[in-house]
Amino acid sequence: MTIATLFLIFLLNLLGDVTPKSRVWETVRKSNFSADTDVYFKSFRELFNRTYKLPSDYYRSKSYFKNSIKRHAYLNSFSATPNCAKYGINQFSDLSVKEFRELYLTASVATTLPYSGLKTGGLPAKFDWRDKGAVGPVQNQQACGGCWAFSVVGIIESAKARSVQPWEPLSVQQVIDCSYKNQGCNGGITTRALGWLNQTKLKLVKQSEYPFKAQTGICHFFPQSHDGVSVKDFAAYNFSGREKAMMGRLVAWGPLAVTVDALSWQDYLGGIIQHHCSYHHANHAVIVIGYDATGEVPYWIVQNSWGTSWGNEGYAYIKMGGNVCGIADSVSAVFL
Repeated sequence: MTIATLFLIFLLNLLGDVTPKSRVWETVRKSNFSADTDVYFKSFRELFNRTYKLPSDYYRSKSYFKNSIKRHAYLNSFSATPNCAKYGINQFSDLSVKEFRELYLTASVATTLPYSGLKTGGLPAKFDWRDKGAVGPVQNQQACGGCWAFSVVGIIESAKARSVQPWEPLSVQQVIDCSYKNQGCNGGITTRALGWLNQTKLKLVKQSEYPFKAQTGICHFFPQSHDGVSVKDFAAYNFSGREKAMMGRLVAWGPLAVTVDALSWQDYLGGIIQHHCSYHHANHAVIVIGYDATGEVPYWIVQNSWGTSWGNEGYAYIKMGGNVCGIADSVSAVFL
């Protein structure tokens, strides 16, 4: 038995309890392990509909795919704690770390004041805004680095749905095109976008009126008489060391836009993220929509914008306490 065979068996044992992207993992399990990564890369390309224009693109992506398998083994070596995150093959496995960072980790943060309010007593042990009909479906930003816009529009949609049901999609493209202090699909800052919406009182229109195009375009203006949703105010705080207070604000204010370090999320499959996340390098905006403190490892429920094939059907679970991934460093809420 070769070293490569032993390595693949080791990797499969680590990932054995992860709900598989079945065709990829069944192909791996049924192979004789004597080949190199050709069979796994072929299955990956079939599952995620990958085509490469040039042979050089194919071989470069295959090399990145091989590197990702090695990276998964390292990340999974920390998975001894209960319900710990698992890492493996997903739609990003043929990207280099540099490519992934440049395409998807384009958010940044502005300094926010520490939260000084009191923590809320009598909170439920488990809370999820999806149960209240205030959270829309998982979005897919595609190759547009507009996570900051998705998170801002997402919390505005939720704020509206809390008072006016049913939930209705608003235009992310409008924010990408028109938030002039941000960089569209090349990145942005959630608080800067919220400040712009609060200052201008621009009305967000329905998604159907200004659909997502996955690229930065020319801002299309609507008359102020046009129907839409405007921001009355917003709040932005640093809850580092005060995540129990953050729980209370989530329940009181609605879903929260946060900016995290998501570098290791390139390989995330599911489970509770407890390691591999810095709080020094915020680079990706997401939405905290709930929490679950009933188990041995309490966690935040986080909606991402990378589609439902990523993570827990588009969601990540992040351990509460310890500011894992910097989840408490830059937290924003909106009021309509």
